[in-house]
Amino acid sequence: MAYRETLWSELFSGSRPSVTCLQPAVVAVETALDLAPAKGSSTTALDLARQLRRSRIVWRLDGGFGSDDNLGWLLDRNYQVIAKGFSGRRADKLAQQVKRWTPFGDAWLGQVVCPIDFGREVQMWLKRKLVKGQFEHSYYLTTLKLPSLTQAMARYNQRGGAEIEQFRNDKQGLHLSARRKQGFLAQKSLILLTDLTHNLLADFYHTALVATPFAAFGPKRLVRDLLTMEGNLIVAAGCLKRIELAENHPYAAKFLDCLVRYC
Repeated sequence: MAYRETLWSELFSGSRPSVTCLQPAVVAVETALDLAPAKGSSTTALDLARQLRRSRIVWRLDGGFGSDDNLGWLLDRNYQVIAKGFSGRRADKLAQQVKRWTPFGDAWLGQVVCPIDFGREVQMWLKRKLVKGQFEHSYYLTTLKLPSLTQAMARYNQRGGAEIEQFRNDKQGLHLSARRKQGFLAQKSLILLTDLTHNLLADFYHTALVATPFAAFGPKRLVRDLLTMEGNLIVAAGCLKRIELAENHPYAAKFLDCLVRYC
């Protein structure tokens, strides 16, 4: 999130459940970051380096992705996880084993032994919350070594950067939600073009806007207040020779310095 980049985007049909979307997403990220496990039985120094890098990556998963198969698949690939479990019935059953509940905001947390053998050590806990006069339970697990359940729950609650950094900003700044295509492939193309624009803006931000008065600008303000500024580009022999911006714009002088830096 610090780089404002997106690693991968895809469009699935509305009837496809989230639990089936995780593995394709992970494989795509592995391709982008050169993290894919080696194929076959031989192990090279490069394979070991990739395995070490995967061990430093934490996947934070909502309950829609946290099936036993998905978690086991991630752990087999040597990733770290902090995830909400997929099964509500399992959570209710495990709640009967909790001997002590620790307050956590408007809920309570309780430690339990993980009933699934993932081949790696995992910490599992439950959250109990009173909803309309009845207790509702959910369970969570992690491979991270955290000193307390409250810290583990707080770490899980730190997820969601993508929803804020990409989805909301792209809907507002790049008008993704205002554009709709009837055809599936047309809508997919629109999403991929928006993704490309998002990453071009991320590159522009880090190249031209860091440590400037515009460093706090997100995609919406960047597009609305800066990139729609009136001006002229003077090109000669295929090269940009001069940038002119409207003098009456309050950001013109400082933004011109940013453009010069970028070019």
